[in-house]
Amino acid sequence: GSLVTAFCLLTAPVTAPFIPGGGELSLRRSRAASPWLSGSTRRIPMAPPEDQTVTDDIGSLRRHDERGQLRLGDLSPDPMAQFKRWFDDASEEGILEPNAMSLATASPAGDTTLRTVLLKGYGEEGFLFFTNLESTKAKQIAENPHVSLLFPWIALQRQVIVNGTATRVALTEVARDFFSRPRERRSATWVPPQSRIIDARRLLEAKFEEMLRKFGEGEIPIPSYWGGFRVTPRTIEFWQAGPHRLHDRFVYSRDGAGWTIAPLAP
Repeated sequence: GSLVTAFCLLTAPVTAPFIPGGGELSLRRSRAASPWLSGSTRRIPMAPPEDQTVTDDIGSLRRHDERGQLRLGDLSPDPMAQFKRWFDDASEEGILEPNAMSLATASPAGDTTLRTVLLKGYGEEGFLFFTNLESTKAKQIAENPHVSLLFPWIALQRQVIVNGTATRVALTEVARDFFSRPRERRSATWVPPQSRIIDARRLLEAKFEEMLRKFGEGEIPIPSYWGGFRVTPRTIEFWQAGPHRLHDRFVYSRDGAGWTIAPLAP
């Protein structure tokens, strides 16, 4: 019931509308053979235990100025139409990068990882994002395509939670997104190795400068390891904060070619 803190140049048309921006905020992976890696991992000594007494009342940070309510009659019968309403509200509110979403993935063994990525398009087929295919997220998706997305629009006291299946998208969509990016960001996709331990940031910066010199003013090709995924939703939940923890929650569940809508207890 409490607030859950939870993509060769081609010109073929893309069905999903694209949203400016891109990238992700995650670096995580076990060591692997690479010229980027040093021979040993730095060990940080354990600090003596500190006083664990909580001196600040974190609970007092909770705001109670509920901004609205959500009723069944307010909802569109189409969850993607409802998502567009709320996405537009978040954009008009001036929320920083309203297309930022948390993406949760898991290995077949149940090891979970969570990071923030940018939504690059959405439509009836689902939610689109792009990434390095050698990243932790992409490897986990290859083994276990079941993922969750969270859009945390805290300023509006809203969140949208998506559960579904991620599948690779066609090269036409990858190219459309890739060539829409600024040159520096395209060059940065050639700076490996995402999610692996590195010896120092200076190696990344040196490789980035090397790629800028290599490509110069010429075309920057798409790396073979760059791709995209579309999350086809199975369920989509819309959450609106309410007074006294009486939040409004409605979940759309896929039912054949259509959707059912059901209210959830806070």
